[in-house]
Amino acid sequence: MSLLGIDIGTTGCKVAAFSEAGACLGLAYEEYAVQRPTAGYSELDAASVWEKTQRAIRQVAAKTRHDPIRAAAVSSLGEAVVLVTRDRRILGASILNDDIRGKEFLSPIRERFPNDVLYGITGNTLGNHFTLTKLLWLKAHAPELFQAADLFLPWSSFVPFMLGADSCVDYSLANRTLCFNVREEKWSDEILDWAGIDTGKLPIPIPSGRAIGTIAPDMADALDLPHDMVLVSGAHDQCANAVGCGAVQEGRTMLGMGTYLCMAPLFRHPPSPELMIPRGLNTEHHAIGGLFVCFIYNQGGCLLKWYRDTFARAEHAEAQRNGQDIYPLLLQEMPSGPSKTVVLPHFISTGPPDFITDSCGVMAGLHLATSRGDILRGILEGTVFYLRESLDALPATGIEVSDFRVVGGGSKSPLWVRLCADILGRPCATLTFPEAGVMGAAILAGAGCGAYATPLEGVNAMVSLDQRIEPNPTTHRQYDDRYDRYKRLWPLLRDYLQSL
Repeated sequence: MSLLGIDIGTTGCKVAAFSEAGACLGLAYEEYAVQRPTAGYSELDAASVWEKTQRAIRQVAAKTRHDPIRAAAVSSLGEAVVLVTRDRRILGASILNDDIRGKEFLSPIRERFPNDVLYGITGNTLGNHFTLTKLLWLKAHAPELFQAADLFLPWSSFVPFMLGADSCVDYSLANRTLCFNVREEKWSDEILDWAGIDTGKLPIPIPSGRAIGTIAPDMADALDLPHDMVLVSGAHDQCANAVGCGAVQEGRTMLGMGTYLCMAPLFRHPPSPELMIPRGLNTEHHAIGGLFVCFIYNQGGCLLKWYRDTFARAEHAEAQRNGQDIYPLLLQEMPSGPSKTVVLPHFISTGPPDFITDSCGVMAGLHLATSRGDILRGILEGTVFYLRESLDALPATGIEVSDFRVVGGGSKSPLWVRLCADILGRPCATLTFPEAGVMGAAILAGAGCGAYATPLEGVNAMVSLDQRIEPNPTTHRQYDDRYDRYKRLWPLLRDYLQSL
C-alpha cells in the first residue's frame, strides 16, 4: 500500500504517492495564478484550485493502481482560508496573506490586545497577514458572504473536507489564524468573542497525523482512489517541509527554497515573549508533538520569478516550448564569487524581524559592465542576507541552528545551496527527493493510518540525504564584508523608500 501527500501552495499544488520505504511512485503538479482584481488585492480562485488539485490527484492515482493508496494528508500555505457550506459548496475567493484588506482592523486589535497580550495567547505578534483581519474585513464589507459561510477552512483542512473528512485543522495551521491559543491548544474564546466570530465556523483543532475520516464514495470514484482510503490531519507547509526533510530535532533547521525563502528553527521549550517579540519571532506547533517552530522568511522565490519574467521572458518562453527549465540556465550566468551588486529585497512584503510592507526594492552598485548574472546573484544574496539578520539574533533566545536541511525547487541548484551555506555559515544538506512538503504530508498520512507508530518512525523510513555542502571559510569572510554593507542600506534609505 502507498501513501499520498498533497501540498497546496500559493502558485501551484503538488501531489505525490510514496511507498512506505520512501520511493516516489508518482508525482503531479498543477500551476495556478494569484488573482489581483484590484490594486493591493491578492487571492486564489478556490474553485479553480480545487479543480486542479483533483486533476493532480487523478494523475497520481493512475500510477498507483498496482499499489493502492492507503492514506492521504495535506500540507498547505498558511493564513488563507476557504469559505464553504457544510454541504461542501465553495463560496468566493480565498484571500491571501499579502492582501491589503483588513489593515483597518489592526489599530482596534492592537488597542484591545497589545503585542505582549496577543503573543501570550497566540504566540504571534499582530500583522495584517493573519486570517483574523481578513475575516473581520469580510464581516464588515461582505456580510452576506460571511454569514452564508458555515466554515472558514485553512487549505489543509479544506482539501480533506472536500474529500469527505471531518472539519478539522492541525495545530500549526490553526496558529496562522491569530485566533488560536497556542498554550491551551484550542480556539481563543477571548479573541473570537471580541471579533464576533462564531467558533462553530472554525474547524476543530487537533494534532498533525491524526485520522479524520475516510474518503467519500463519490470522491473515491471520481478520483480513482480506494474506498477505504484514510484521511489524516496534515500541517502548515513549512512544518510539513521540516518533517519531509528530517528536521525533527533541536538544532537541525529546515531551509525552504520555494515561493518563500524560509528557515524554521526548532525548540522544545518556547522562549519568553520578551525575547521573541523584539526579534519578530513567533511560536508555532511543529507537526512533531512536543516541538515548536518559528519562521524567518521572505518571498525570495517571488523575486526569482520576477527576475525571470523581467530579464529573461523570451528565453523562458523558448525553454517552455522545448520542455526545459530556464532556472538552471539563468543560475549558470552568475559570477563564481560574491556579486558587486547589493540588493535590498523589499520588492514585496517581508517577514521577521521588520515585516516591511511599505518599502520597495533597491539594487545598488550597478555599472555599465554589470551583467545579468551579477544582478541575479545580487538578488539571491540579498534574500539570504535578510535571513541572516534574524539568524544572528537567535542565540540570545536560546534557539540554536547547527545545520540546515534544504528543500524546495531552489534546493535542486547546487549554486544556490552553496550560496546559502557560504552566507549563513552553516552546512546545508540536500535530499534525494527535494519536494519535502508532499513527503512530509505522506509521512503524516502514514502515522495517521498506522503504517508507522509515530511520524518519527516515518521520517527514519522515508527521508534520505543526497549531498552535504559545507560553507567555504574564505567565501564566508568575503560575505561578512558585503553583509555589513547590506545592513547599512535599509537604515540609510528607509524614509525615502517608505515615501514612494
